[in-house]
Amino acid sequence: MCHYCGCREIPLIKEFIAEHESVTDTAGDALRALDHGDPGVAGELVVRMRRELLAHWQGEEKGLFAVMGGDTEYADYIDALVREHRELAAFLDRVDLGSAEDVAQLRHAVGELHHHIAKEEDGLFPASLTALSGDEWDRSMAAWRTAHPDAPGDLGRP
Repeated sequence: MCHYCGCREIPLIKEFIAEHESVTDTAGDALRALDHGDPGVAGELVVRMRRELLAHWQGEEKGLFAVMGGDTEYADYIDALVREHRELAAFLDRVDLGSAEDVAQLRHAVGELHHHIAKEEDGLFPASLTALSGDEWDRSMAAWRTAHPDAPGDLGRP
């Protein structure tokens, strides 16, 4: 995980990273519940994970991704990230924790989610520091607020 560029101090990026940590914690709890033979708790956690991811992805895709995706330098990279969002969403919509195959796929999906997050945190987020103008940061933050209408506080402008 990158710690050298300072992007983690940008309020919007800090929120995205906090959401990453929350969803990976939830995913880990779901896997541990499965390991302990509690598919009911695991199912509740997968639902929570999906809900958190949908809001997170909306904030990313309608904001930072939309702004940065307008630059050909980042468009393909962002398109791949969005595809990964859609693939995981489709899986979480249909996952059956009573199926050993789906449980194995969930474990794999959680591992892939960690790789996906690294692509954002180590690639896209640091690039945003130099790629975005003030107005683009404003658009990105507005999209995050729309995706999180009940969130307290003000993201401010970097």
